[in-house]
Amino acid sequence: MTPKVLIVDDVVMFLDLQRMFLKRSSVHILTANDGVEALKIAKKELPALIFMDLHMPNMNGVECCARIKADPLLRSIPVVMITTEGKDDDRTICYKAGCDDFMTKPIDRILYLEMARKFVPTIDRRESRVPFRTKVKFRVFGLTLSGEILNISAQGVYVATDYEVDSETMLELVFALPGENGALIQTRGRVAWINSTKDKRKNLPAGFGVELIAITEDSNRILKHFMETHKH
Repeated sequence: MTPKVLIVDDVVMFLDLQRMFLKRSSVHILTANDGVEALKIAKKELPALIFMDLHMPNMNGVECCARIKADPLLRSIPVVMITTEGKDDDRTICYKAGCDDFMTKPIDRILYLEMARKFVPTIDRRESRVPFRTKVKFRVFGLTLSGEILNISAQGVYVATDYEVDSETMLELVFALPGENGALIQTRGRVAWINSTKDKRKNLPAGFGVELIAITEDSNRILKHFMETHKH
């Protein structure tokens, strides 16, 4: 039976973002906009995992989580609470409500999938990445800046650069794929995670990971061909 994942958030953008994270996984995605709706869906569908925002109207995530954990039929369902970064009080009240784990916004796709796999092992792993180096131009806040791509996947790239940007920043990228007759890739992207000199998350030069979100049809075809021919 295909496992069900319930995503609960009152902001459509965050529902869509998490749906996109899970699109390669063999799961049935359910969504709710508040705790009242989430509780009804949980009782009816018995999902294998719930990702739930803390701050919602009608019934917030803490109350909903507490009710789930108090229900003998639902208490075994893992609940991962999601809230704004930097609020220690939020973490405390979420764990008191009985949640199984905790994440903060902005949501990182890699960390999100790793969290999901703790409870639903069939969640697809992050797509394979191809290491290579190529110059990249990216436009953000009306400025055209430069960096170097160090690796690429079908969904994103890592950009090494001294320029600092914030998570969730939207930008435009242009770069050439080696071995593809100099074919240019043009796409929009979202800064998914930061690897700064002050806060190193990976053993890579300072920069950031970008999730490709609006790649053109031609660029997408070229990128897929590149990935297929360079898989190890």
